[in-house]
Amino acid sequence: MDKESYVKFETPELTEKKLLDLVENSFRSGKIKKGTNEVIKSIERGESKIVVIAEDVSPPEIVYYLPMLCEEKKVPYAYVKKRSDLGSKVGIASAASVSVTDFGKSEDVYKQILEEISSVKKGLSDQSGGR
Repeated sequence: MDKESYVKFETPELTEKKLLDLVENSFRSGKIKKGTNEVIKSIERGESKIVVIAEDVSPPEIVYYLPMLCEEKKVPYAYVKKRSDLGSKVGIASAASVSVTDFGKSEDVYKQILEEISSVKKGLSDQSGGR
């Protein structure tokens, strides 16, 4: 199993930077869940505003089902290239995934990210013939 099995789309570089900033700001206000088990719980409880998944997770089974769970629960999600980048924003060495449960004063950035992710995903479904 490789990352292609769970990475459903590529997050544009600028969007990824905004996403990491959002994660960092949310972490400062104490409103994130880190670690895949905590992320899953926050999705299932309806607390997640957005889930961020690293692309370089090994083994990929750790986060394999997160995109499907997010889609099932209608939670937006996006990817960042490196788990070390994601971890550094939440005060740990590396993080496979985080869930932002409150974005605080970053609502504008959050909305921009959602629009950008939505347009990337829409582009993909247009390419695949609307699935």
